[in-house]
Amino acid sequence: MGHPVGVPRADASASARGSRSITTDGTDDSLRAHMYLRDGVTRGGSPSAHTRCAEQKNPLVSPRLSIERSAVLEVNVHTKSEVSREIEIEANVGELQPHFDNAYKEYRPKIEIRGFRKGKAPLDMVKKLYGEMIEHEYLDKIASELYRQAVKEKDLKPIGEPTLIDMKYDRGERLWIKIQYDVRPVITLKQYKGLTVETVVHTPTDTELEEELSRIRKINSSREEVEEAKDDEHVVTAHLQEFDETGFPIIGKKTENARFYLADPELEQPFKDALRGTRRGSEHQIKFQHQHDEHTHQVNMKANVMKVEKVVLPELNDEFIKKITKEKIASVDEFRKSVREDLESYWKEKNRRGLINSIVGEIIRLHEFQVPDSLTRSVLENLLEEVKGQYPNKQLPADFDTEKFFEQNRAYAAFQAKWALLREEIVKAENLEVDESALVALAEREAPKIGIDKERLITYYKSSDQIKDRLVGDKLLDVLISSTTVKEVDDTTLSNQLVKG
Repeated sequence: MGHPVGVPRADASASARGSRSITTDGTDDSLRAHMYLRDGVTRGGSPSAHTRCAEQKNPLVSPRLSIERSAVLEVNVHTKSEVSREIEIEANVGELQPHFDNAYKEYRPKIEIRGFRKGKAPLDMVKKLYGEMIEHEYLDKIASELYRQAVKEKDLKPIGEPTLIDMKYDRGERLWIKIQYDVRPVITLKQYKGLTVETVVHTPTDTELEEELSRIRKINSSREEVEEAKDDEHVVTAHLQEFDETGFPIIGKKTENARFYLADPELEQPFKDALRGTRRGSEHQIKFQHQHDEHTHQVNMKANVMKVEKVVLPELNDEFIKKITKEKIASVDEFRKSVREDLESYWKEKNRRGLINSIVGEIIRLHEFQVPDSLTRSVLENLLEEVKGQYPNKQLPADFDTEKFFEQNRAYAAFQAKWALLREEIVKAENLEVDESALVALAEREAPKIGIDKERLITYYKSSDQIKDRLVGDKLLDVLISSTTVKEVDDTTLSNQLVKG
């Protein structure tokens, strides 16, 4: 199978080396709500990490051509696997000519020929001088259109994004293309209700409550400048200079006013060891091996301490509670109760997500079928987009290894794609739908929270496939959870067992 790379345009009769993306309308509508099946062959598209499906226009693929056709294409479809097909399409010169006529007209305004104003040269002259080049430039669009036509004529049911494997163009005679596309696997539902699963649960402890209260105090702490860092509840400000192996300063490796909170659990131990007990004006040599992913390098730096500040925690009293809650809570006891309830609510939801993962994992284990590669790729690409969102301007670092990222996340992506397919089958088997009353009830709950008129929200919800799909998903989870026998294992018991083992 080819990879979606550019197709050379210089050699009119040579087979295309590599493959590229083309457009399609042939997405499987039954998957539309659960997988990103794009309108066309993208360069590796697939379902999102949440396996929501939508028909999307891809700005990278060619627009549809409005051309009348009477000829029937020569089309051959070959089965490569349970979920993969290859289609060969051949179009003769009569089928191609209307496409090329469109191409000449589209390119004519851009062409400058001596003796004519830009874009005003006779069409016959444009064809004579630039016809072959224009035809090659237009092959992508023609391939996209021919594929769409074949999908319609042969009533094919592709999902995901097809990939152009090979192309041969004999000018004045024919265009031949080979495309790989995926199809939905045949899924026979087995057991998905009446399961027995084991799930790990956590109950928040008094220790966690005290840790959360301490965290809240630290967020609201103040600092006062002192001479010496007598314990870890200090912030040290220092100028740093890195040195090479010979002891010379490295240009560009100087950092001024770096701040170190000695109680920070993420602070590397060599910095803690060097700066504990430090005084303003002190100088420290810091040497250690720094581990970054699979790379290790020696760090050799000097730290000049500019300032030492003691972290002053506010007293946990009623006055402090009133201040941070803006008078909503008046006492420490009431605040403790509120924080405990928040912790319990957090862990209740997290335990529920763990249960859902256990159920889904068991359902997937009981169903063996091949997952289309295009859907797995789509999950991976959407995961990559999420990672990009964590960086400024959505630009990945220069040393980011995309292939390694894909490889590390491939199993998860395949899991998500497989669940998307199974989820759709179970929803159909259970005949789960969303009626108007459910949308109204959701709007009544959400309107006060987001400050939008209920009637406007109802109108939006009725038009939103995403909201309807979310509610169907909630119904599905209720069905699965209510029919499952759950064995809960307390995580503290599990930890004790691991320690003893």
